[in-house]
Amino acid sequence: MGPVDPSTNLPPPPTRERCYRHPNVETGVHCTRCGKPICPDCMIPAPVGHQCPGCVADAQREYRQGAGKQVARARVRTTPVTKILMLAIALGYVWELIVAGGPGSPLDGPTGQNLIDAGALVPATGGTPFALTGGLVGGEYWRLLSSMFLHAGLLHLAFNAYALWIFGQEVERDIGSVPMLTLFLVTGVFAGAVSYALAPGFIVAVGASGAIFGVLGAYIAYNWRRRQLAMAQARVRGAITLLVINLVIGFSVPSIDWRAHVGGLVAGLVAGWAVDPSRPPALRRTFTIAGLLALVIGAGVLVAFRTAQIQADPSVLLPGG
Repeated sequence: MGPVDPSTNLPPPPTRERCYRHPNVETGVHCTRCGKPICPDCMIPAPVGHQCPGCVADAQREYRQGAGKQVARARVRTTPVTKILMLAIALGYVWELIVAGGPGSPLDGPTGQNLIDAGALVPATGGTPFALTGGLVGGEYWRLLSSMFLHAGLLHLAFNAYALWIFGQEVERDIGSVPMLTLFLVTGVFAGAVSYALAPGFIVAVGASGAIFGVLGAYIAYNWRRRQLAMAQARVRGAITLLVINLVIGFSVPSIDWRAHVGGLVAGLVAGWAVDPSRPPALRRTFTIAGLLALVIGAGVLVAFRTAQIQADPSVLLPGG
């Protein structure tokens, strides 16, 4: 038997693969998702090994269409409605500046006709003394809502946003996000209806203060029902102190619509009694629906009463009318 060449027993040299995205680059690394060879420029770190850009893009797309969409929906559902309302009134102020801005308006806000154009609460927007058009008289009931998100200046906006931040969070934590949002809107509409029904003459009303007084009134009402608890007593004392201060300011400053404040407070007391979180869930749901529905009906009655009064005698819109 002759000599054996040792090289004949060695395995063949490994084949050098080339990156599927860069054919001129040799590599020994593979994507852990699709198995294709990838070079260092295409390696994206993964929980295990590396993946190629194509697989990473596919994974991101699958996440957005599946689990990512569910996560986004969950985030929306868990976003505090108080923050959403604060953002809404901030955007409302930006809206009125864009639509009805003017010299100095970023600080002082638009006034008069500009505010009316932006969506302020007014009895009418035009016509003759004998044939009024627009406004609540003309069926523009949406102004009861839109006026809540407009403000007469940056300071007005800041005060309302601060008060909403303090009490809105507490009420939302106690009664839930959807009831809090409904309470805010319903008491705000009722406050606007009271302002419209009782204001002497022609007024232009804006601001979330009526709804905020509604939130404050609700906070006082359901804590008063639990006043046997030390925490509830402390809450009531603090809220009433702030309430008295704001009412005094409201009655003292001529430009403040105290009627809306009082209307919002009354609506809030009713709503707070209705949404009391200490009630059993089924009973609480019944009281909540009944209480808020009663406020909506009450607002409608006030608007209808004042509209009929104005249509019968438009002179009531004159100063002191």
